[in-house]
Amino acid sequence: MSEYVPPGWPTGVHPPGSEEFEQTAVAWLLDVVPPDYRLHGVLRRHPVALAALARHHLAACVAGAREGYRTARAELGSRLPPGSMDAVLDAYRTEGIRLVETARAVDLVGRALRGEVFAPQLAGTQDEDRSPASKRAAPSRRGASGQRGASGQRARGGKRSSAKERADGPGEAKTAKQR
Repeated sequence: MSEYVPPGWPTGVHPPGSEEFEQTAVAWLLDVVPPDYRLHGVLRRHPVALAALARHHLAACVAGAREGYRTARAELGSRLPPGSMDAVLDAYRTEGIRLVETARAVDLVGRALRGEVFAPQLAGTQDEDRSPASKRAAPSRRGASGQRGASGQRARGGKRSSAKERADGPGEAKTAKQR
């Protein structure tokens, strides 16, 4: 029988409860954090501590990517050749999405290491809503007016979203209700 893993579970980490879960979780978590974390034996002996450190590390990385995205034009605009700014912002967006997905996976592994048992959920429940894969696969989310939210280019009333609304940063797609 195969153990259930929630959407967003990292590839290569065996399901919680399996014989190899803790070993594969530690190996994956050590790949997520800076290499010097491998020098601390306490983190291998206590995977819950490693997961907590990884969670904090990734939260800082996400915050840094968002700050870099917000300040890139002012900080780099006059120093880059024409057309390069869009590529820099695209790199921030791409890495921001990757970092957020990794942070969510670290959260899932940490919860499993603390003993949380995952079970399949009905459509629209918390774990499914938090899955980056389900957000990409879902049709565009529309508000009550039928217009797309911030991630769908159009704001309420059919107007294009402003630069400020689009400047949420990498991995941070807020809907109009969350603003």
